[in-house]
Parts: sequence; C-alpha cells; structure tokens
Amino acid sequence: MEHDTFNKTELTLLGLGDMGTALARAWLAAGHPLTVWNRTASRAEPLAAEGAKIAGTAADAVAAGELVVVCLLDDASVGEALAGVDLTGKDLVNLTTGTPAQARARAEWAEERGARFLDGGIMAVPPMIGAPESGGYVFYSGSRALFDAHHGALAVPAGTMYVGEDPGFAALHDVALLSAMTGMFAGISHAFALIRKEDIAPAGLAPLLVNWLTAMAPYAYGTAGHLESGDYTKGVVSNLAMMVEGNSTLLRTAEEQGVSAELLTPFTALMERRLADGHGDEGTTGVIDLLVR
Repeated sequence: MEHDTFNKTELTLLGLGDMGTALARAWLAAGHPLTVWNRTASRAEPLAAEGAKIAGTAADAVAAGELVVVCLLDDASVGEALAGVDLTGKDLVNLTTGTPAQARARAEWAEERGARFLDGGIMAVPPMIGAPESGGYVFYSGSRALFDAHHGALAVPAGTMYVGEDPGFAALHDVALLSAMTGMFAGISHAFALIRKEDIAPAGLAPLLVNWLTAMAPYAYGTAGHLESGDYTKGVVSNLAMMVEGNSTLLRTAEEQGVSAELLTPFTALMERRLADGHGDEGTTGVIDLLVR
C-alpha cells in the first residue's frame, strides 16, 4: 500500500516488543517514514514489508531522524542502547515504563548530551494502539517545546495528555492510576473469593461489581476536594467511625467464608489508626496523611 509521506515527521523507534511493534505499525499506517531498531534483529524483519527501514545499530537508527522514540524493557535498557550514541540536536521521547526519579535522571542525562527530552506513560495495552475508539492515551511530561513540535506524530498511536515540564510527572501519573487499579483488582479478587465455595455464579456477581464500583468511583472527587481544602469532613456521608465499625463485619464474613482478609487488612488497619487519633467525623481522606512519610 502506498502512503502519502509528504510533510509527515520522520521517526526513529528503538524497541520492538509488543508495545513497540504496535507503535511502529500505527506510525507506518499513518504514512510516517520510520526507522526501527531492536536488539533481537528478527523482531524488526516483519516491519520491513510494511515500509519500515531497519537499522543495524541503535546509533544508525538515531542518526536517521530528528525524533527518536524509545520503548524498551526498562530504564537500564535505555542507557545501554544509547550508550555512546550521539544525541546532539535530537528530540528524545522515552516511552519506557519507569519511575519518576528515573525519568528525571534520564532527562538530565539526555540534556547533557544535547537532546530535548520528553517522558511518556502509556495508558493502554498494545491492541489499543492505533485504535482511536479504544480510549488509550499517553501521559507526557518534560520539554513542552518538544511536545508541541511533534504533537501530530505523537497523537497517531494514541491520545496525548501533557502533564507538566517536570519530566517525572508522566511516570507519576501513570503509576498513580495503575496503583488505584491494583487496589481495585484486590477488592474484586476478595469479593470473588467470598462466593467461591457458594452456589453463586461468578458471572452473576460480575455485573453487580462493575455497577457498584462505577457508582463508587466519583468518591475520588470528594477526596480531591478534601485534600485541596484541608477540610476532611466536608460532604462526608459515611464517616470514619461508621466505616471502621462496618469493617468488623467485612472481616468477620471473610473468616466465616474461610477467606483470608490479607487484601483488606492493610487498609482497615490504617482506618483504625486514624480513628484512634480522634478523626471519627472524617471520611477516609486522612488515611493519605498516614501514608505520606
């Protein structure tokens, strides 16, 4: 298939795992000239038939274009792949999953080598890449000038959300959302464990869980309001004293059902500590202050 590449940003992509390959195919489908490199060269071969140029080394790939996107295993892999590579004048976009501190250190590392730097946190799985209707997007932070200059190309694989000049903010937003997701998965796992030995169909509980969690999700807005105002009692319907009392029923039911409460007790213990400190009229926002060291 012929693509119109006129006025399309020429990109270099380092890393062709499942996510990197999905990114490559999205840019190729949109007509962007693309040079790719992967440590295991065979991963790059299928993309050649789709129009990608295959570079023999990371240095050759970087030399091929101004915009260089990196999607590797981890931060150490980024350092290894780009060790000794000339980055002068390059725009480096790092879509490798990492921590905020790693992103900040990598930004300083890139700038010392003459490159502008943008870090990204991908809020999508590979099948969502190149599918606008999927709702996938990428958090970006770092050089605003880089983001603005290449927004058209960056928006091809998934939606974009710029979250600040601090290079660590994309990773921080990414991990904050993933952490909330992990907590939700823990709750769902506990709920299914409670019915595991009973004559209750998991398929029947699933829609009830989805509807309930969807209804509870706006609780995040109230928590944000508490943190911004400093008033942890505003708008509270079920206060901490009531919830701690209710937690005893949750834990007792788990014991009766022969289910470990280990997914619940870390949070219930924090709620009890906050209550013991005299904050029974609050919601759960005060637990956050116990977590921050």
